[in-house]
Amino acid sequence: MSKDSISIVVSAYNEEGNVEALYKELKKVLKETNVKDYEIIYVDDGSSDKTHAKCQALQKKDKHVKIVHLKRNFGHEIAMTAGMDYALSEAVIFMDADLQHPPLYIKQMVEAWQEGYEIVLTRRVDNVDTSAFYKFCAKSFYKILNLLSDTKIPEKTPDFRLIDRKYIDFLKNFNEQDRLFRGLLSWIMPNDKVKVLDFVAPQRHAGESKYNFRKSLQLAINSIIQFSVKPLRFSTYLGIVTAFVAGLLGLYVIGEHFILHKPTPGYATIMVTMIFLGAVQLIVLGIIGEYIGKIHMEVKKRPLYMADYETQEEVKKVVRNGSEKDI
Repeated sequence: MSKDSISIVVSAYNEEGNVEALYKELKKVLKETNVKDYEIIYVDDGSSDKTHAKCQALQKKDKHVKIVHLKRNFGHEIAMTAGMDYALSEAVIFMDADLQHPPLYIKQMVEAWQEGYEIVLTRRVDNVDTSAFYKFCAKSFYKILNLLSDTKIPEKTPDFRLIDRKYIDFLKNFNEQDRLFRGLLSWIMPNDKVKVLDFVAPQRHAGESKYNFRKSLQLAINSIIQFSVKPLRFSTYLGIVTAFVAGLLGLYVIGEHFILHKPTPGYATIMVTMIFLGAVQLIVLGIIGEYIGKIHMEVKKRPLYMADYETQEEVKKVVRNGSEKDI
């Protein structure tokens, strides 16, 4: 297979101040590569600002610009999935629209791919736009995630990557509602065909980050549940340990009453024990509930998204449910 065409999938949610600046940077770097054909696919993830209009303005003057306009905000992972579904080239580069994924590294990514690497990842060695506290939380997240997950996910590897067509076609077979691309990629990744490029993430060109604490926490929970049943095992072990502690406490109370003959008032002990056991039960039920909730959502087999696929020639309405079709 020749390696002379690439698709660049850009996820954008309320990025009206960034899409045009990113386009200009992409056009500059694409001139420096030796690819013969390319497409820039903006995935508008249900933006409420002028992101879609800005993308359409770029498309009017450049046939290489394609738009996947999601009907509502489906989330970053689904946005990348939608862009991947309509990418036609021999390799796909994923990136965000905020210019914190520097386009200048695209030339190196393409060169590594043409040298034989099937997956080219990036590693963010620093981010000038985040605080020390956020960096500490991110590092702690990956340690906990890899401790609990059966699939190891590399730290500091954002969604700025190049994937060969062979793996793109394979990734299309996954239909999870809640998905984590980094985890899916780690699950299928060949160890000998991966290149990693280090970069420093600059400040956002415009706007603010869309990932607040609530979304970050939800991503962490989803990541653990999707790739491991260790939390369920932890619940079992916690129940065994709690039962053992309760047994020891019972033996102590019996010994104190019948052997030492020094019975003490048990109200406080009873209350503490009840609260402790109740808390353990709630934790275990919560973990089980998370897994049941995921099963409940997955068995519905709902479409992943609904979108308009826009080119200079036409607008095509599509729905993705394992395969695409007109509606």
